[in-house]
Amino acid sequence: MSGLISILADGIAYGMLLFLFSIGLSITLGLMRFINLAHGAFAMCGGYAAVVLLNGFGVPFLLTLPIAAVLTGAIGVVLEQLVIRRVYPMPELQQVLFSIGLAFAAGAVANILFGPQQQPMLLPDWLTTRVDLGVVEITGYRIFLILFGLVAAGALVALFNATLFGARVRAAVDNRRAAEGIGIHVTRLFAITFGLGAAFAGLGGALAVGFLGLDPTFPFKYLVLLLMVVAIGGPGSIAGSFVAAVALGAIDALFKYYVPEVGSFVIYGILVLMMVFFPKGLASRRAA
Repeated sequence: MSGLISILADGIAYGMLLFLFSIGLSITLGLMRFINLAHGAFAMCGGYAAVVLLNGFGVPFLLTLPIAAVLTGAIGVVLEQLVIRRVYPMPELQQVLFSIGLAFAAGAVANILFGPQQQPMLLPDWLTTRVDLGVVEITGYRIFLILFGLVAAGALVALFNATLFGARVRAAVDNRRAAEGIGIHVTRLFAITFGLGAAFAGLGGALAVGFLGLDPTFPFKYLVLLLMVVAIGGPGSIAGSFVAAVALGAIDALFKYYVPEVGSFVIYGILVLMMVFFPKGLASRRAA
């Protein structure tokens, strides 16, 4: 039983990271209608920012997280203002090709600046220490990831469902002309929303270094999983993405441990079944 709980804890922690990675992609795809396959590059940016701050400048771990998020969000806003907004009206294929090219460019820049090797991260003792929960011992890092993911999910649901900002975003997506007619600055709103998605990706990347590692191939390693989370959860659905990410993380961990021969294929089978029976994902409406 303790072994099962430990594996589930690892899977849920992994799922929380997938949620933080994918939520920005879900927002841009579901709310802004932009297929941003370069989303993993923003996660990589947050990861490298955290490594440099923690290892190079000795910034405390908890302080590296908001700095990495803000820095990545700012880069997202700048890119959105300079180039990405020009891609919004383009056909889906051009959006895909543009964003894939952007991800390759980001990986090349990371390779030039930091080299191809994995980046170590000097985590504080309270994250590496094992915590006795009675039935099982797990590292403080896993517990931190799970709690952090829960808080982030709650904050995002509240932001998009219970604030004027969220109402404005939904209004701008549903009818941009009408939204602009009532005084909503849609261009600025989309830039902020894109930056918010990039910031959460950067936050996830900063948190993931000690769990998943970090190198210039990072934007592509988890791209398929991010797309699976968005597809199963429903584009634009925060709650749906959360459920999908945690479920995929837990199922992947369980099957890879207990049935390693087929473990890598199980989640793809789940994706196929979900797309057959729930083609719009778990959430039938956006921004749920």
